[in-house]
Formats: sequence, structure tokens, C-alpha cells
Amino acid sequence: MPERTSSGFGRLLITVYGIFALSATARAGVQIATRFSEAPLPYLLSALAGVVYILATVGLARSGPGARRLAWGAVGFELAGVLVVGALSVFDAGDFPDDTVWSEFGRGYGYIPLVLPLIGLWWLRRTRSR
Repeated sequence: MPERTSSGFGRLLITVYGIFALSATARAGVQIATRFSEAPLPYLLSALAGVVYILATVGLARSGPGARRLAWGAVGFELAGVLVVGALSVFDAGDFPDDTVWSEFGRGYGYIPLVLPLIGLWWLRRTRSR
């Protein structure tokens, strides 16, 4: 049986994911509701990031094989997203007139969006069945 992802250090990780889920979703909601026409791609990508953070939070907080699969998928997608969006926002800045959570590899959030999935994947691997 795998170790619970929600115990020990996992509680801190879940808290950070929950904060990012709330902040990214709220920010995207306000941007989409008030200024969508100014930068639709970044605002939709921020909303996607918010959904991914919600899924990661739920996957890490719950127990069982389904929750672990959800966490692996969400955190893996998050890492891919921050790398792809980060690179695109650096090399093709014209498509990003406003920042997303993942722009420039999470620069606007202290690069936490770049580091967080690495820590999440490490934690999932550390708490796997032995």
C-alpha cells in the first residue's frame, strides 16, 4: 500500500496547491469577465492552470489509486504546461500581451509554478508503493 500523499510534508504541498488553485482561478475569472478581449489566450491559459491546480490539490489530498493517478496526471500536465507556456511567452511574446500564471516560467509568481510540479512529482514518487 502506498504511503499517503496527504501526510507530513504532503500537507504543506496540498496547502500550496490549494492557494495556487484559488489564486489562479480567481485571477482568470476576473480577467475573463472584465478584459477577455484584451488577451484571450493568456486568460484562458490562466484558467486552465487554475483547473490543473484544483485537480492536483484533490489528487494529492485524497487517498487511493484513482487519486494518485489524478495527481500524477495533473502534476505532469502542470510541468508540461509551465515549460511550454513559459517557452512560448519568452520566444513569441506577441501572443502574450498579458501574463498567465505560467508566463516566463512563472516569473510573476516567483517561479513557484516551475518548481512546484518538480516537488509534486518528487513527493508522488517518494510516497509510492515500495
